[in-house]
Amino acid sequence: MMIQTSRLFNSCTAMLRRLTIWLFLILCAPINAFANKSSEEAVTQNDPVSTMLEMFRWEGLVASFFVILASWIILRFADSLVEKLGSIFADKRLLIQKISAFFHFAVYIATIVSVVLLSFKVSKEILVILSGTGAVALGFALKDLTASLMSGIMIMFDRPFQVGDRINFGDQYGDVIAIGLRSVKLQTLDDSTVTIPNNMFLAQVTSCGNYGVVDMQVMVDFHIGIDQDVVKAREIIQEVAANTRFIYLPKPIKVIVSQVVIDSCVALRLRLKAYVLDTKYEKDFETDITLHVMKLFAESGIQPPAVLHREIKKAVVVEEQPESAA
Repeated sequence: MMIQTSRLFNSCTAMLRRLTIWLFLILCAPINAFANKSSEEAVTQNDPVSTMLEMFRWEGLVASFFVILASWIILRFADSLVEKLGSIFADKRLLIQKISAFFHFAVYIATIVSVVLLSFKVSKEILVILSGTGAVALGFALKDLTASLMSGIMIMFDRPFQVGDRINFGDQYGDVIAIGLRSVKLQTLDDSTVTIPNNMFLAQVTSCGNYGVVDMQVMVDFHIGIDQDVVKAREIIQEVAANTRFIYLPKPIKVIVSQVVIDSCVALRLRLKAYVLDTKYEKDFETDITLHVMKLFAESGIQPPAVLHREIKKAVVVEEQPESAA
């Protein structure tokens, strides 16, 4: 009887031991799985390629494409609208172009923010990557673009010139048609579009002819001989300037006379300073005045500069007579 009880106790103990082992294994299985998953995530996090792939929202790339397309359509429509409104309301043309420039900035910034939020997963890991070597490399690659972006913002707030102004920058002269995030577009008088990076305007001198208004001062030079009737010539220039259809009469008309040397020839320069009604008529204004003044100069007998020959009289030398011998 004692032997049977002992055997029963041993079998129960063995079964209890096995049950305990199975329970331990069952309880440890989730822990092992979590540990394996954590190790796999750690390996994945250490893999830069996998991390870069996880940064993208692949479903958001299609939406980003449509956002960019919509922004492009909106900007094209805005440009055509500004052009039509500028032709209808000529006196408000510069104001409309300024509003258009700010609208372009707003659309650019909204598009960039929308594309970033739709296409990338902004997480702690991404911030760590961008603040590391990738950010440094990106900073060196985009330093010129960043400088142009900051310069564009400074141009918009400091306003050395505005959209619609006629400026002289380096060897380029024309109208500012757009101030973008990266560059300024300048339309020259020969109808060429010149693109200038924004950061160049911070290091060089820019001359603005009208600065936010439509009218602008124009200088036209005339040269006559020093032996001509300069008073009559000055009256002709003032009369022609006052009667041209391109003149802006609320501002003064001046004719400045000075003596200059042209090709080793002394001449009188008559410089007209008058204001044209609109900057787009600058060359028409200059041509109209030049044609009428030259016609009246010819009718009045006023001649251009010429080399004058002077007659130099020979000096009479009186020779002293020798004293007679005593």
